[in-house]
Amino acid sequence: MKALEGVKIADFTWVAAGPLTTTCLAQFGATVVRVESITRPDGQRTFPPNKDGIPGVNRSLEFSADNLNKYGITINMKHPEGMKVAKELIAWADVVAENFRPGQMEKWGLGYEDLKKINPSIIMFRSSAQGQTGPYAKMGMTGIQLQSWTGFTALTGWPDRDPVPPWGAYTDLTVPGLGVAMIVAALDYRKRTGKGQSLDLSQFEASLHFLAPSILDYIVNGRIASRMGNACRYAAPHGVYRCKGDDRWCTIAVFDDKEWKAFCAAIGNPELATEPRFATVINRKEHEAELNELVETWTTKHPPEEIVRLLQVAGVSAGVVETAQDVFEDPQLKERGIFQYLNHDELGSALNRGPAFQLSKTPWELTMPGPCLGQHTEYVCREFLGMSDEVFMECLTSGAFE
Repeated sequence: MKALEGVKIADFTWVAAGPLTTTCLAQFGATVVRVESITRPDGQRTFPPNKDGIPGVNRSLEFSADNLNKYGITINMKHPEGMKVAKELIAWADVVAENFRPGQMEKWGLGYEDLKKINPSIIMFRSSAQGQTGPYAKMGMTGIQLQSWTGFTALTGWPDRDPVPPWGAYTDLTVPGLGVAMIVAALDYRKRTGKGQSLDLSQFEASLHFLAPSILDYIVNGRIASRMGNACRYAAPHGVYRCKGDDRWCTIAVFDDKEWKAFCAAIGNPELATEPRFATVINRKEHEAELNELVETWTTKHPPEEIVRLLQVAGVSAGVVETAQDVFEDPQLKERGIFQYLNHDELGSALNRGPAFQLSKTPWELTMPGPCLGQHTEYVCREFLGMSDEVFMECLTSGAFE
């Protein structure tokens, strides 16, 4: 039996942060029905990479990978019969998940108070940019803007250059794990009390936890963190260094004098450890530019894998800067089975990834790729909602599923 087997989720989420939350629950056994509209499908369906470079609502590899193990249904939320279907789905569900701008569900008459009238024990999970309340709650933004609003963009890049945002919508990847924990906690509460609740996840507030040291430094010391490239205030050498080969790099981080001595011994230059310019962390920080040149003089003579093996044995933190190809071929990830192929109706055999954690008694499982638009509409209506042939055909011909 899967950890969340028997849990039913009506998934109104869209674009990454919300879908990734419900996908994790689906991978551990929850039955998740993904709600979209033919007239306004999830915008992530247009995101590249696309199969054979050809865009289409069912050809986004990213959409499929972010919506694994889900059933897909299309509902026209502006159609009265479509709204009836949506309410039947809510009555069926244990959890309703959404991450629209605050107020959208209320416009449909599907706010939390409305949901309780349909399903008194319902759990409503809401994951918006800045929460359901407050002066900025209804500001429209995606993860690209939110990562700047949160402060990440101010810290990434080089001190003498403009800010460089982290790759992708970084906050979309920091939030889902907290969302999963919230939903599981609410399910536990309902199991003990029989009561549901509304969960308000602010992606802004959730992401602040990943910048806690910088925020605390300002609160306590009045220092405003700024862009430092790959440097660290309390470590040296600390950076990304060119290695032997075409565009090959490694990362090295030395945090104390003991590690510094181990590093010097590992590279065959133990005398460097007592060089006055580099003997202590403070001295190394004062002469960091010279130090980085010395380190890179050594790293350029060796491939990154050799450097990492050598330094890891010596007790020095080091890693390879991996490309997408390197990650796919990484033996650690292969051993843990994180990547698996699933057959998709339009994408064919497509690679997908599992969650970042494993449970020994109730492991995760990949069973279905992300659904094609409306792929399971009839199945969901008949099998989950118990809809008769006659009612289904009436809804279909009326446009309720568009």
